[in-house]
Amino acid sequence: MSHQDPIKPHILGRESVAKSRLFHVEALDLRFSNGEERRFERLSGSDRPAVMIVAMPDPDHVLLIREYAAGFEEYVLTLPKGLVDPGEDILTAANRELMEECGVGAHQLEPLVELSLAPNYMRHRIQVVLATDLFDKRLPGDEPEPLIVETHAIEELPALLLREDFHEARAIAALYIARDKLRDEKRFNGTELI
Repeated sequence: MSHQDPIKPHILGRESVAKSRLFHVEALDLRFSNGEERRFERLSGSDRPAVMIVAMPDPDHVLLIREYAAGFEEYVLTLPKGLVDPGEDILTAANRELMEECGVGAHQLEPLVELSLAPNYMRHRIQVVLATDLFDKRLPGDEPEPLIVETHAIEELPALLLREDFHEARAIAALYIARDKLRDEKRFNGTELI
């Protein structure tokens, strides 16, 4: 069966609905190729890239941070992450965020995947980076309080999913992608014991 890309809707108009320090809500009036017209609202934030880091202190464990999530009004367990500063590349930003949030840097940094979150409502993307060969190094960050860093076995993701404080979809996807990559590398190098 032949695949044909749909024709993108025509943007009839844009309107700023609300704006804060962090968020800008924009309304888009669209006309689809079949003549239907709809208004969509989306969060239109900065176009600065963001990074999320899967930091491995050893081949079997990953560092997670516990931080306050205002959206849920509770502390959650997640991966270190942050925005790329002007003039930084993705890997430099990942290493800086790792030093600020976990107190370690990485000698080896490898881009894994780019993820989006709720693409119908926002344009935000995040680059997932695998960090290995870690060393102690702390940089001051912008967090309002010190973050708690925890070490978890990457093979125990199902147990993490049972926890009430671990539910961020981007972190879950990043950990499964990193785990599968590491499994494939072990198989390829003949070091898997299964």
